[in-house]
Amino acid sequence: MDIRDGFVGSVGDTPLIRLRRISEETGCEILGKAEFMNPGGSVKDRAALGIIEAAERDGRLQPGGTVVEGTAGNTGIGLAHICNTRGYRCLIVMPETQSREKFEILETLGAEVRAVPAVPYRDPGNYQHVAGRLADELEDAIWANQFDNTANREIHERTTGPEIWAQTGGGVDAFVAATGTGGTLAGVGRALKAHKPEVRIVLADPHGSGLYEWAAHGEIKVEGSSITEGIGNSRVTANLEGTTIDDAVRIGDADAVAMVYRLLREEGLYLGGSSGINVCAAVEVARRLGPGHAIVTVLCDGGDRYHSRLFNREWLDAKGFAESVS
Repeated sequence: MDIRDGFVGSVGDTPLIRLRRISEETGCEILGKAEFMNPGGSVKDRAALGIIEAAERDGRLQPGGTVVEGTAGNTGIGLAHICNTRGYRCLIVMPETQSREKFEILETLGAEVRAVPAVPYRDPGNYQHVAGRLADELEDAIWANQFDNTANREIHERTTGPEIWAQTGGGVDAFVAATGTGGTLAGVGRALKAHKPEVRIVLADPHGSGLYEWAAHGEIKVEGSSITEGIGNSRVTANLEGTTIDDAVRIGDADAVAMVYRLLREEGLYLGGSSGINVCAAVEVARRLGPGHAIVTVLCDGGDRYHSRLFNREWLDAKGFAESVS
């Protein structure tokens, strides 16, 4: 019998999917870790679980307490699910620019959601700072603090990385992923490097983020903007600090959107924009390494959370992406 224990017991152990057409084109095995198959629908279920379990172990989160977080949506959704299973209250602070689907899911899950203006991290009104202040003001509350709480990185080092190692039989040559908090890239990177120091850990980054310049040239430099949600950053988080990164790839929005539609039409995978960034970056890494390598990336979440945008013809036309999906 293979029976999982509720929502929490269903987090992780996701399959690794071979992306057939892209693998054939590159001569490499391009493999996507199917994190959209987590019970809450995204890779962030892992971070949410790691953060809550660490707070419970430390005694910071008591029965009937409140979990507060600033999030672009997916970590909040994972937290709301787990709070329901554990009997905690969930308060989510989210930039008002995020997709309406994420707001609706959080409200359906019973979380209290506060939308705030989308302002840079240096602004005290940034959603992360607002969440931290609210947690301080509330009784019996903790701030999840996914960006600088290394329980995020640790659960990926403990679960996602070893899963990839086992699923590839140790044959992985590169792992590539976009990063917001840094938890997935750092945790998986540390786990894989412990087994195979020569494995390439590659950071994928959209425009509007400073992490490409940091990884490639050692300094944060933000240029342009991106439609993608939940990835990119203007600072190096505690989760990302100290992680060995071997290379970096910058991906434009038009290429990412085109890849999202390729994955839908060629592979039958209905995914969000961050998956488009990741697969584009995996293709670039395959080009740099040459044929015969195995490259793993992350299929972060499903497209249903972006239906009103990425899969809306009027929105695509307004953003100038009509040609990308034709």
